[in-house]
Amino acid sequence: MSGVAEEFGIKQALKDLGIKDINEGTSTGKDFFGSGDIIESYSPVDGALIGKVKSTTKEDFEKVMTSATEGFKTWRKMPAPLRGEVVRKFNDELRRLKEPLGKLVSYEMGKSYQEGLGEVQEMIDICDFAVGLSRQLHGLTMHSERPGHRMYEQYHPLGVVGIISAFNFPVAVWSWNTALAWVCGDACVWKGSEKTPITSVACQKIAARVFAENGVPEGISCLVTGDYKVGEMMTTDSRIPLISATGSTKMGKIVASKVAERLGKTLLELGGNNAIIVTPDADIKMTVIGAVFGAVGTAGQRCTSTRRLIIHESMYDKVKDAVVAAYKQLRIGNPLDENNHVGPLIDKDAVKNYKHALEEVVKEGGKIIVEGGVLEGKGYESGCYVKPAIAEADNSFNIVQHETFGPVLYLLKYSGNVEDALEIQNGVRQGLSSAIMTNNLREAEHFLSVQGSDCGISNVNIGTSGAEIGGAFGGEKETGGGRESGSDAWKVYMRRQTNTINYTTELPLAQGIKFDL
Repeated sequence: MSGVAEEFGIKQALKDLGIKDINEGTSTGKDFFGSGDIIESYSPVDGALIGKVKSTTKEDFEKVMTSATEGFKTWRKMPAPLRGEVVRKFNDELRRLKEPLGKLVSYEMGKSYQEGLGEVQEMIDICDFAVGLSRQLHGLTMHSERPGHRMYEQYHPLGVVGIISAFNFPVAVWSWNTALAWVCGDACVWKGSEKTPITSVACQKIAARVFAENGVPEGISCLVTGDYKVGEMMTTDSRIPLISATGSTKMGKIVASKVAERLGKTLLELGGNNAIIVTPDADIKMTVIGAVFGAVGTAGQRCTSTRRLIIHESMYDKVKDAVVAAYKQLRIGNPLDENNHVGPLIDKDAVKNYKHALEEVVKEGGKIIVEGGVLEGKGYESGCYVKPAIAEADNSFNIVQHETFGPVLYLLKYSGNVEDALEIQNGVRQGLSSAIMTNNLREAEHFLSVQGSDCGISNVNIGTSGAEIGGAFGGEKETGGGRESGSDAWKVYMRRQTNTINYTTELPLAQGIKFDL
């Protein structure tokens, strides 16, 4: 364990979470380990080895699926409020272990400690939401056209839900799915990111322990580990009726195609290319806070990160100067040190993509106004620390049209009214998150209207980054169209059934059809 890990209590956090430096991987809810190749997890904070897991083989995966499908048969019979009670107990453990799990998230992924704690809080919040939901999985009743008949619809558990999550939110997105799927009566098979496998093992251990203590059948919480090959095992398996996948648009298209071939269901949370519109009536102080956190929080590695700042020409220089000044105050370094604002990128491949974006924007005619670059020297030995950069650009640039998963912010200028700004904002293939900064009620309402933002998330006077549990999270276009973590998102984890009951001694047919015998 490195000096950084010792200083900030990572060793104790791992101990509290029940993690040893051993080969752990595939799990069906008990101590069943995988048998494939070793995956080593190195922290982007200091480059130190955190631990190792074994990847899932086809044989391992078959054991997992057998466990999940068998466990589901029992779990689905438990009344939903009782399933909710189990989730509540899981939530109690998350509250107890919030600090060590938040530290592990920060150390393995590279986000700030505060963001790591915030991610665990998201887990806690979705469990609270799910517990209440366990008593509200209701359908509708409706009037039949036939006398003496009653019609209603009800929801049943879907089966085994497959979850593929990304490195940037290594625990929260899993919980968004599992908390709802569990109260709905489903079993879950989770492939966490191979870039953050230790946090996956930690979560699985917590769930497995709570479930075992409460008599939950084995297989309701399953973990598989590995790269895209393990994901392919899930997407092609007809025993998994729903695949929830979070990641790049490229990955999502592959998942959607594979699952569609077997007529399965997908819930996709893919790329974002999010913008904040700054109108002449914007509060500049609020704009700077929203834009800077949106652009540099999690080192720009959120699907909701702010990529584009669309500024009215009358405000352009003033806003640009304010944002540039704010960037000069950013402190980059160890994310466990709460004095720092920005931590590292996840790995050196992410650094290459960041550098490529800065090169491309210049080639296309853009201008760098806050220089980027890779940081070197003491404290930056992992090679994953970069400077947040700002470039003046045009929305038509190819690089601006693509999502760069790193701290690169593009400034775009517009003239005219809010409709002109919306044309720029909506003029990308992604449609996840959006925001407008304005004190003009008409501009705000237009932004939220049917002819306004085409994104799944649209905010007024807050940034694009982050979301609260309770509101459905997701986007349109190449973002995938999925919705998670709130509202009626629970319905995707269930199958809907329409029932008609005839309580008469006659058998009339619908639409007045006559069929006499």
